[in-house]
Amino acid sequence: MRNLTPTEARVLGTLMEKARTVPDSYPLTLNYVLTGCNQKTSREPLMNLDEIEVQGVLDELKLLSLVFESSGGRVLRFEHNFQRVVGVPEQSAVLLGLLMLRGPQTAGELRINSERWYRFADISSVEGFLDELQERSEEKGGPLVVKLPRAAGMREQRWAHLLCGPVDVSVLQAAPDGPVDTADTRHLERRVAQLETELQDLRGTVQKLCSELGLSPP
Repeated sequence: MRNLTPTEARVLGTLMEKARTVPDSYPLTLNYVLTGCNQKTSREPLMNLDEIEVQGVLDELKLLSLVFESSGGRVLRFEHNFQRVVGVPEQSAVLLGLLMLRGPQTAGELRINSERWYRFADISSVEGFLDELQERSEEKGGPLVVKLPRAAGMREQRWAHLLCGPVDVSVLQAAPDGPVDTADTRHLERRVAQLETELQDLRGTVQKLCSELGLSPP
């Protein structure tokens, strides 16, 4: 499989996320994919894509067999085929999806952020799957993640995915702007982000129900 563009990674990651967090609304309509890509929470970097861009990306991902169209209903819906194409287990797919949506993260951050996707027993379990992805043989397509050098102001090393090609470590090693957040602040930000994501998912469910019932969404 060729390297993905950042926009392709965002669309694919969004489909992977919603398949696990809002199964009742999955497969997704084009509008729901667009909304998920442009979320202001749980996304790094933030994007402002339009409908034409997202449709073009979906068409490209279909050519790679990473996305399928679902027939039935009043509108087209889209679903991912990531695990079958890439050949990774559920746990590894979850970690890759999170890295595509949220950027480089430590093993601890990945465990916390994956709670709505998959519940890892402990950080060691997360690290085990990350190590497997990093040591993936060339016969299977080569490594899919890389462990980054420790950045300034950080106690733990972060991981990044390689689905878009090699990572520019020099940029990621730059010192973060402003003071390092405390644990309490990070916990609060994660909680707010989770609530905002759940609200967005509920809106998608309402839209789907309205579409099936032939009603105008509120």
